Amino acid sequence: MISAGDFRKGSTFEVDGQVFTVVEFMHVKPGKGAAFVRTKLRNVITGGVIERTFSPTEKFPEAVIERKEMQYLYNDGELYYFMDLNTYDQIPLNKEKVEDAIKYLKENMNAIIKFYKGEAFSVEPPNFVELKVIATEPGVKGDTATNALKPATVETGATFMVPLFVNEGDVIRIDTRTGEYMSRV
Repeated sequence: MISAGDFRKGSTFEVDGQVFTVVEFMHVKPGKGAAFVRTKLRNVITGGVIERTFSPTEKFPEAVIERKEMQYLYNDGELYYFMDLNTYDQIPLNKEKVEDAIKYLKENMNAIIKFYKGEAFSVEPPNFVELKVIATEPGVKGDTATNALKPATVETGATFMVPLFVNEGDVIRIDTRTGEYMSRV
């Protein structure tokens, strides 16, 4: 059991038959009245986000989320296939479950798959990935008065904002938590 007063970012628990993870939380102690915990919760199965307040003494059963490192193999147009590195079992996941992570994953890259009661519900890419730039506009010489950025498309098909000196064919490092350019490799 976890009490609302012990909520932290990333805590997972069950309420009303649904499993939620804490996205944001704030302990509020108003001058008048009882303290409460204001939260923003993400439903781990559907991905929906809700805001809710709790008394700090309310208790909820903790949800056990299993995390497994798996290798991204390929996509057949509808499903994305991942392989367990220990058992070599393959699992197909639909686009909704991999939507946030797939723009960072190339074939044969490892990712963390999250499971709840044996059902995969989310894919988490590595914190940093190195991807090759396949299309970007050339930087204009002298256009560096400020911290100027331009869009660049990488080999996974995603587009990121990069500095003007990055060219086609360069390999760049991306922070997957923020989606920002880190450096040229």
